[in-house]
Amino acid sequence: MSYQSEAQLEKNLIEQLVRQGYERVIINDYDSLLGNFKQQLNKFNEKKLNGQPLTDAEFSRFLTQIDGKSIFDSAKILRDKQVFQRDDGTEVYLELMNTRDWCKNIFQVTNQTTVEGTYKNRYDVTIFINGLPVVQIELKRRGLDFKEAFNQIQRYRKHSFRGLYRYLQLFVVSNGVDTKYFANSDGDILFSHTFFWSDAENNRITNLSDFTSNFLEKCHMAKMIARYMVLNETEKLLMVMRPYQVYAVEALIKRALETKNNGYIWHTTGSGKTLTSFKASQILANEPHIKKVFFLVDRKDLDSQTLAEFNKFEPDSVDMTDDTEKLVAQISDLTKPLIVTTIQKMANAIKNPRYEEIMKPYQQERVVFIIDECHRSQFGKMKRLVDNHFKEAKYFGFTGTPLFEENKSQDGRVTADIFEKCLHTYLIKDAIHDGNVLGFSVDYIQTVDVSINEKDQTRVKGILTDEVWMHDDRIRLIAENIINHHDRKSRSKGYTGLFTVDSIPMLVKYYDTFKSMSHNLKIAGIFTYGQNEDSEGDGQDEHSRDSLERIIKDYNAMFGTNFSTDKYQGYFADVSRKVKTAQIDILLVVNIFLTGFDSKTLNILYMDRFLKYHNLIQAFSRTNRTEKATKPYGNIVCFRNLKEDTDEAIKLFSKTDSVDDVLMKSYEEYLQMFRAALVKVKALAATPVEVDALEREEEKQEFVVSFRELTKYLTRLQTFTEFEFDPARLGISEQEYQDYKSKYLRIYDEVKRGGGKESILANVDFLIELMHTDRINVSYIMNLIRNIDFDNQDERDRSIKDIEDEIDRADNEQLRLKANLLKEFLRKVVPTLTNADSVDDNYNAFEQEERMKEIEAFADEVGLSAKVIQGFVQEYEYGGLVNQQEISDAVKLPFLKKRAMIQRIIEFITEHTKRFS
Repeated sequence: MSYQSEAQLEKNLIEQLVRQGYERVIINDYDSLLGNFKQQLNKFNEKKLNGQPLTDAEFSRFLTQIDGKSIFDSAKILRDKQVFQRDDGTEVYLELMNTRDWCKNIFQVTNQTTVEGTYKNRYDVTIFINGLPVVQIELKRRGLDFKEAFNQIQRYRKHSFRGLYRYLQLFVVSNGVDTKYFANSDGDILFSHTFFWSDAENNRITNLSDFTSNFLEKCHMAKMIARYMVLNETEKLLMVMRPYQVYAVEALIKRALETKNNGYIWHTTGSGKTLTSFKASQILANEPHIKKVFFLVDRKDLDSQTLAEFNKFEPDSVDMTDDTEKLVAQISDLTKPLIVTTIQKMANAIKNPRYEEIMKPYQQERVVFIIDECHRSQFGKMKRLVDNHFKEAKYFGFTGTPLFEENKSQDGRVTADIFEKCLHTYLIKDAIHDGNVLGFSVDYIQTVDVSINEKDQTRVKGILTDEVWMHDDRIRLIAENIINHHDRKSRSKGYTGLFTVDSIPMLVKYYDTFKSMSHNLKIAGIFTYGQNEDSEGDGQDEHSRDSLERIIKDYNAMFGTNFSTDKYQGYFADVSRKVKTAQIDILLVVNIFLTGFDSKTLNILYMDRFLKYHNLIQAFSRTNRTEKATKPYGNIVCFRNLKEDTDEAIKLFSKTDSVDDVLMKSYEEYLQMFRAALVKVKALAATPVEVDALEREEEKQEFVVSFRELTKYLTRLQTFTEFEFDPARLGISEQEYQDYKSKYLRIYDEVKRGGGKESILANVDFLIELMHTDRINVSYIMNLIRNIDFDNQDERDRSIKDIEDEIDRADNEQLRLKANLLKEFLRKVVPTLTNADSVDDNYNAFEQEERMKEIEAFADEVGLSAKVIQGFVQEYEYGGLVNQQEISDAVKLPFLKKRAMIQRIIEFITEHTKRFS
């Protein structure tokens, strides 16, 4: 049976959208797109224009007003009223989209619009709201990887989505069987930021026809754009919510507006609760009959992170101080319907007689409390106090790990006792299935050789005392194990590890043990000390503050900083930044960073302590944020027998009897998968030399996909401590694997260089990052720059020097190409930035400026116009093709000189593109 063609898929989609109420329009090119936009703009704003459509001159001026902006700024314009002065001097407020009654817009669909530029691009299916393109759908025929459609959109974004195409909000990619959606952006879009749609029970809707019926239903699509996209001001980023976030917000809003009951949302740790809770808070704050929405957080580590997240979405929405007076001032300010604060400050505001006059009017007002990570907050203790004051309050909690009978709080209460009903669930197994978080690979390493059940607490306490756990030999044995295997676990130190232990004395002992050993790991420690601690009573030789002072002193020497226990908050913030940029290899902690801390580069948790239920899942979940393909799962290494506790916790928080959805497979299982993938590779090319005999592009594509799979499994195997490149077990020697890899990279280079025609490999994902373990690469350096404290001149200058040193140490090929560019940016632009500026925007602007300088200088050298050279470069970037005929036509020289000049231009194009891509 033949596959359904892409053309047939497109035809069926258009017919279905028309049946769903979209108007079918023919828009062949950009001029007809402008004509259609003018017509729909006049129609949509007919009342505002008093029946007098915009003249051609007025439309031209309006286009100038809204066109040529960034994608982020265009998204803001789409959602705002536009003040426009007509030819007669009168002012009108024109709307581009009705974001309140989203069904009351004009919906159209077209296909195969051709946009001419340096190249001709033909877009599959475009959806319009009021004449503006807002959704672009790219299709691949059944049987093809729909990631090829994603890669095609990436090309279009880079080369031809200009003008009104900047108003595109969402992209959809499909091969008929699998369908995903994602938000547009000025910067790079990762495939990990593409999402499947689902129903309220988290069942995926992947078939294109079903997706069209659900997601692309007119009102739903418009509601997604109007209500369920977020403009992240800090990073100038468009974000679209995932299905479970949308369903949770809708359930919470319905409960808040239609009942007098409370409720809670159970969404697993790492699934984006902050965005969900922010959106719910924002929508409720805009309801006229709700006086205030209070978003409450508890712990200091959560506080700083959640506040920063909220400020990303809505600048200055949060008071960052510890001053209750500031909170009370916000409460009395009628222009602030949404207040983000701490539970402790709210308690002070209610209890302090000084604020009674301001707080009293709220006793009978409708207010909503939204509590972040409600299971571990002090809110349970405070609820009676808040209840007594805010008589009409409603409470909504967000948690990744609710309290049940099995893990109830010390006072015997469960989450439902305070918040009543669970309104929506998104469990860890759902998030792993959707690729929104990673699963866990858990190693259990026995360190105490006694034949007792560690679960029998009476015997454990009698035998496995601190004397056993803290024994010098045991501590050193574990430290040696970590030193020997950390490089492999962390992909050549590209990721950071947390090491959580029982107590401060144990942490200090581990720290001193590591310090006494030979290794090249950067190890730091952090904990909170007791002010009035009695060190003698604990059998300690020094006060824990003195221990921390020593650890901070070493940290200062390692990183050139100047912290002390008097500057603890600064130390905490700096440690946090360095964990997030993988500058610290291992961070020793007791409890800090085990909850509420998000870092994509944190990938390993070493554990020498017992944890149960929500505490265990929270700690594990520090490691499983999605990143690139080199991070296949969160690595957990337990130096105590936590298997039973782990299985119990996973079953409880996955509502399942099986742990297989959450825990990754064993070494043996991945080994079998590797060997099966190797059979496929060898069926295509029995030896590396035979790869050269693959002539047809289809054969090369098969090899690329097969070898990529093989490398994925190898990446997983390499994180296990038992991994060795043993040909007898793997079925291939390391040398033979490297030879295949060389052939793979040669095909990749061929595609990137181009060969006179468009390659079917152009949209294949080569997953090149799997091939490299370089820690210091462009991404790493950009991360370091993003984390500079620009407002602190001394720290900024020190950071610039440190980053330049990192660049000089690097052997990553791409970084070497960009080294001078990055150094110039550090010297010229970084000193002018503040913490409010976007590093990425400034770097992109700097890079484009430098790029044009290089093109203009070269054009001047070879006697051609900069525009012609830029055209050659863009064509090469677009399809990997160097059009030698066009270059030949442009060069007016005698034959021999012409041939040399053509070669020189080709070399410039390829080298220039490598450096600036």
